[in-house]
Amino acid sequence: MTNQVEAPTPRPRYAWPRPASQSSRHGSGWMSRLWRNAPVYRARLNNYLWPGSLTSLGLCVGGAAAVRGYDLDVLDPVKARLMSLEEAFAPLGDVPAMVCSCCLSGMALFVLSVALRRCSLRLLLAYRGWMYENKPSLSTKLWGLLVYSMSGWKPSLYNCQSSLPRLPVPPLATAIQQLMESFEPLYQDDPKTLEELKREAEKFVTGVGPKLQRALVLRSWWTENFVSDWWEKYVYLMGRSPLPINSNYYIMDQSYWSPTTKQCARAAGVVYQLLLVWEQILSEDLEPLRIRGTVPVCMAQYRRTFSTTRVPGEEMDELVHYPTSEAQHVIVNRRGLLYKMDVTDINGRLVSPTALESQLEWIVQDADARYSQVPESERLVPALTATDRSDWARARTEFFSQGVNKDTLKWVESAVLHIVLDTHSYDDLSSRATHLLHGKTGTYWFDKSIEVVVMTDGHFGLNCEHSLGDAPVIGHIQEFNLTYDVIKKYYSEEGHATDPPLTKPTQPSELRSKPTPLQWEVGTALAAAINRAYSQADKNNSDLDLVLFDHDTFGKGAIKKCRLSPDAFIQMALHTTYRKLHGRSALTYEASMTRLYKAGRTETVRSLTSEAKQFVETFLDAEKPEEEKRALLKAACERHAKMYKDAMNGKGIDRHLFALYVASRGLGIDCEFLKRVLSIPWTLSTSQQPQQQIEWSPTCSNPKFRDQVCPGGGFGPVSDDGYGVSYMVAGEHRVFFHVSSRRSTQATDSAVFVKTLQETMSEMKALYGQ
Repeated sequence: MTNQVEAPTPRPRYAWPRPASQSSRHGSGWMSRLWRNAPVYRARLNNYLWPGSLTSLGLCVGGAAAVRGYDLDVLDPVKARLMSLEEAFAPLGDVPAMVCSCCLSGMALFVLSVALRRCSLRLLLAYRGWMYENKPSLSTKLWGLLVYSMSGWKPSLYNCQSSLPRLPVPPLATAIQQLMESFEPLYQDDPKTLEELKREAEKFVTGVGPKLQRALVLRSWWTENFVSDWWEKYVYLMGRSPLPINSNYYIMDQSYWSPTTKQCARAAGVVYQLLLVWEQILSEDLEPLRIRGTVPVCMAQYRRTFSTTRVPGEEMDELVHYPTSEAQHVIVNRRGLLYKMDVTDINGRLVSPTALESQLEWIVQDADARYSQVPESERLVPALTATDRSDWARARTEFFSQGVNKDTLKWVESAVLHIVLDTHSYDDLSSRATHLLHGKTGTYWFDKSIEVVVMTDGHFGLNCEHSLGDAPVIGHIQEFNLTYDVIKKYYSEEGHATDPPLTKPTQPSELRSKPTPLQWEVGTALAAAINRAYSQADKNNSDLDLVLFDHDTFGKGAIKKCRLSPDAFIQMALHTTYRKLHGRSALTYEASMTRLYKAGRTETVRSLTSEAKQFVETFLDAEKPEEEKRALLKAACERHAKMYKDAMNGKGIDRHLFALYVASRGLGIDCEFLKRVLSIPWTLSTSQQPQQQIEWSPTCSNPKFRDQVCPGGGFGPVSDDGYGVSYMVAGEHRVFFHVSSRRSTQATDSAVFVKTLQETMSEMKALYGQ
């Protein structure tokens, strides 16, 4: 396979605002500030004008002038209006009055056309029938053409936000009916519990339910999204559990290949590529994602992907996003010693990869030389971010509110991102994935939005804070780096970083400063708090059982030959595997996105359906004929595929139920029914990762890129006695599975689950004679 589209050569274009200390040297007047911030102002103007442009504005004004200047009978009514408008500007003279009349008329026409196009696009995007068609109909093709034309030419990052529809509030009766249907396969062997739930549901629908529903409908009228801000606040920021394993997730690099084995060179290349995306986000030059190249999705989560920190609070955390005037540096962690390293030079440009590599090499040498001289408690300060959030909040208030610790913490939290120059490397994928999820105890700063972990063999990965954004967003940012690694040559034959074309190497004299070692003042009380946090984090880390399995016997190619959805096929395999191991069905969560709506995040697909359970029971019965098993598998997959599409289209039930519960608490209503149904644990928590979000990225089905495919990422189990399963369908011939569980739960075993899953998928494929 060759690239269908030539990948653009990334190069910095943004002139960054300089810190106050640099202002006198480079000019601090309003003209200087205007020039430095020109890309930001240009992006804002572009958003105001979209889907129009300065060109279309000029055409409108020019059209008004043409109407005023030509004598055509058909244009006489319009010309008369223009001439009457000129009378208001008569004191200015004939020509200025005509110019003002044409300009105002043209601007009015432009504003009207922009408003009509935005409203038209919003109405068009409310249509969802296209998603349910196996083959696009003629009407859908025409609809897509209208959407594409209304979206404007090459929209920038946030252009389409104003035209995205709002997430609808599903009908209450429909949501409760679907909820009860999801409980039927779960409680089929416990009819008493099922009847109790049905009675409570009926009482809720005829009781307080309608009042809560009305509250949500009203809320949906004056908020961008009736559930997303509550979801961020109550599910993430009010969570008191430690972030590692419980909340944060990881994303890996290439599975078996690395463009260089030199740690600092890879770190420099990765950081530079991430900074280029950061630059495009701030200048809004990053193109928005569009499904099938046509339907835009919400890009709001990109605003906080960089320069953001989750600050702990005793009852609720806070997300703090730092402006570029404060965030033009990264924090480098080597063996627990932290360094501040600027990523922009005195000219406001990104520091080049070769200069970044030189600084990182200096940091490694300096940290390794100072390591034995720094007390262990000072090197383990990051362990505080791995403990209970309330404990970390109290320690932060008591020990980091003044002096050296306050200053150091400010640098740490305001960084664009963090870099860990690790001292480990791993030959197998499972060990590497486990390390990326929690690291060596006391190493990662889990509060940071993005932490880049670079290992000694050149492999790297990301550890990401979850509350600010979901994995597909960070995965999209990561994909730029992984794609350029494969299709461009950014490392020398010796493995050192090289500067991309059109990028001027940063000279030592152009650096704002050299890497600066940061210090902590750790007294007896703080050391005790660090030791407690370390012990808790170490216990939590040791309890994780994570296996990454490269299922390379077949992938979506073989599944599609069975005329089945690959995602649905895998979900049925997961249900069957769990039933084999535990003898029962499990309430199963599959994440789906709602980014087709403004400020949308995720929704739950309850993939354990009556059809799925019937298939599993029949499949495991050796007496049943294969023809019946195939028919039941097809029915289960079709039901699942429809549920997944429904969830994407605002017809899911779990975020609705959650919002109803929050509304009940806000209205002072104690609703036992909502408490009960929302507290049932997700024994199987699953998520399919997007494999390719960049249109010009090469497909991973080509054998040429076999070892260069990214296996995706994963997360910890949601339920202590359950599994967390993340999977990536990586091309036609393989699927990567990330399976996590708790070692302290004797009933679960990730390695056994993976082995059984492999057997199950082969058995299901064999139903079709493959």
